[in-house]
Amino acid sequence: MEIVLAKNAATRIAARVAAIEYLNAEILGIRLKPAQDFNYRAGQFISLFKDEDTSRCYSLASVPSLDDELFLNVRKIPGGLVSGWLSSELKAGDTLTISEATGDCFYVTGKADQDILLIGTGSGLAPLYGIVRDALLNGHAGRIRLYHGNYNAAGFYLAEELRRIERTHPNFSYIPCVSEANGNDSYAQGMVLDIALRDNPDLTGWRVFLCGNPNMVTAAKREAYLSGAAIKDIYADPF
Repeated sequence: MEIVLAKNAATRIAARVAAIEYLNAEILGIRLKPAQDFNYRAGQFISLFKDEDTSRCYSLASVPSLDDELFLNVRKIPGGLVSGWLSSELKAGDTLTISEATGDCFYVTGKADQDILLIGTGSGLAPLYGIVRDALLNGHAGRIRLYHGNYNAAGFYLAEELRRIERTHPNFSYIPCVSEANGNDSYAQGMVLDIALRDNPDLTGWRVFLCGNPNMVTAAKREAYLSGAAIKDIYADPF
């Protein structure tokens, strides 16, 4: 294992802000155009630099074969040095610095009939959104079930895009889950992990992707394993 500070990372790349918009009240959608060829896999993450010593990691929701720009989903954190700067100062046309992509939470071809379970909370949807589209682009035929959890309905985003994918791909299901009871049948009621495991109690042979709240991811890794998923088939990205 080699550990380095972000400011000492080997590769830094300039990127132009192609577009920026709020996807909901807290999530900022940022599209970046790197100044040079940029290799990545959907679901990996990059470091985004505010200055020489200040950076944060953000997962990539884009898919290289489908999207012309990198697509980030940034949750605004109260008092956040980077997210606050991005939400208050960044604008289309600006140039900023990013790192090369890294991380192993991405779709790998092969086993096209394997069922896939994806569980995310908040902006943890970002890598899962990319992974789903990448898997379908590569002709994945097994069931793909995406569970996205939020406290209430205001936290959901990219829902229309996911519903469109659901309509055009019979093997894909999108299940938004709210932990706050609201009586709306459009959303599953309860904690996202509980709902996902209730719907899919036997994960033997499944591939599992977990992204978002660290406590949820830690618990989900354990529960997925106890439900039959092999350790090698569980991919986690807590943040």
